[in-house]
Amino acid sequence: MEARLDNTIAVIPSYNEVRTIGEIVRGIISMGMTVLVIDDGSGDNTERVALDNGALVIRQKTNVGKGFSIRSGILHVLKKTNFEWMVILDGDGQHQVEDILALMDATKTPDVDIVLGNRMLETKNMPPVRYLTNKFMSWMLSKMCGQYLPDTQCGFRLFGREALGKMRLISDKYDIESEILIEAAKNDLKIRSVPIRTIYGEEVSEIHPGRDTIRFIKLILHYFSNTNK
Repeated sequence: MEARLDNTIAVIPSYNEVRTIGEIVRGIISMGMTVLVIDDGSGDNTERVALDNGALVIRQKTNVGKGFSIRSGILHVLKKTNFEWMVILDGDGQHQVEDILALMDATKTPDVDIVLGNRMLETKNMPPVRYLTNKFMSWMLSKMCGQYLPDTQCGFRLFGREALGKMRLISDKYDIESEILIEAAKNDLKIRSVPIRTIYGEEVSEIHPGRDTIRFIKLILHYFSNTNK
């Protein structure tokens, strides 16, 4: 089944995104979609603004991490809704909501389970450290998954319901982006990548290349150790 505006829910993990979340929610709702914001213990009015602009909101009492928020969103979609597809995008305004349509178009190809946004065709405005970290992780994950994945750290993704149900995720932080792909490969899920636009503004990234690369390596070792048991 192809992804459409009426059978897809948008899930937005957010932490202190009061400046941008309202416009994002309005843009997606104007397309005719349902929006679920996962407020990861924000200290500002992210929850209130999201609600006022028409989103459903799940609020965590404390800041746990992006991975935990995504897992909460997946659980809600599987247990509480009948949507056939779920698109995840960031709450900081980096992603163009109109590009949801580009991800959906990729599902017209038979047997596509997951669609990844690919920012790596236009990287002149990407911060250098983020670029190098992404290139390294994408190279390693492409080797592990047995297929070319040009932008493994992009948070703009579309998932089929069956794919969501097959993955067993444990990550709480940003390593969730990598864990999803490893789980997808383990379950022989078909992944496609499509070009998207990215806006780099004044937002301060919560990603710490050194710390999150170490977390990524620990994740890889965890999966290798379990595979060899």
